[in-house]
Amino acid sequence: MFEQRINIDRMEQAVALFGSFDENIRLVEKEYQVSVVGRGAEIKVSGEPENVGKAVRVIESLLSLVNRGEALSEQNVRYCISLINDGSEEKIETLAGDCICITSKGKPVKPKTLGQKNYCNQIRQNTITIGVGPAGTGKTYLAVAMAVTAFRAQEVNRIILTRPAVEAGEKLGFLPGDLQQKVDPYLRPLYDALFDMLGAETYQKYLERGNIEVAPLAYMRGRTLDDSFIILDEAQNTSPEQMKMFLTRLGFNSKMVITGDVTQIDLPDGKRSGLKDVMRILRNIDDIAQVRFSDKDVVRHRLVQDIIKAYEKNEESRR
Repeated sequence: MFEQRINIDRMEQAVALFGSFDENIRLVEKEYQVSVVGRGAEIKVSGEPENVGKAVRVIESLLSLVNRGEALSEQNVRYCISLINDGSEEKIETLAGDCICITSKGKPVKPKTLGQKNYCNQIRQNTITIGVGPAGTGKTYLAVAMAVTAFRAQEVNRIILTRPAVEAGEKLGFLPGDLQQKVDPYLRPLYDALFDMLGAETYQKYLERGNIEVAPLAYMRGRTLDDSFIILDEAQNTSPEQMKMFLTRLGFNSKMVITGDVTQIDLPDGKRSGLKDVMRILRNIDDIAQVRFSDKDVVRHRLVQDIIKAYEKNEESRR
């Protein structure tokens, strides 16, 4: 049995590291089949030599995040473990990202993975950013956070959120209500993100003033969008014609973010996805960035990562 010790400067570090009911350390113990015991200002890790080495590196990485004021959760513990297993521990230093936005409840919104950090940097640096990846990678949420930040800093006058009104494998028939009530169900994820950032009252105030607009993609035709932060969500469900129409709405002093997941296309069989086309057509144009997320960037429940991996494996075996 091999043993290694880690010294801790302050007791608060150990409390943050172990988590409530030692849940963070249990993940490390389970991953590497080691025993981790905290005694005063010292942590003792014992087990097989190679596993102990990796576990110690994970614990030291987590301590460095704690020292920079990051709150540890199951997600970032698992992410640190995956980076150590891939031999990319030097990248953990860059993980403690800057706060993008403060929500209406005072909670800071920060990138939680390297993919998310790169995505936010590309949005800052480019006029058009295309974010493509699986569900739960924060594509829409971070784009809305960046839009709210730009709006609060008065870099833009309007936030415009849009998505194609395509049913996800179900026919919803004729919906009751006026036009806004008919399209609301399609736009609900965008509303949720805006409510989180601004609060319901502030959101309503900006909506009435025309500073925020949430509309189906079909309503974009014929417009020029100046001084705006425009987000196209679920872009995999656009046709090539709709995508071209959307991109040519870009006005002066505006930014566009296009998000989508090419594995979840709800278009009728035989119809090409505008997102797939645009990634190929615009890949070498300056000031247009493409960011691809992987399953490691998933920040929802850990089972979402496992589900995505299982579907990818199934798709490969079918091919």
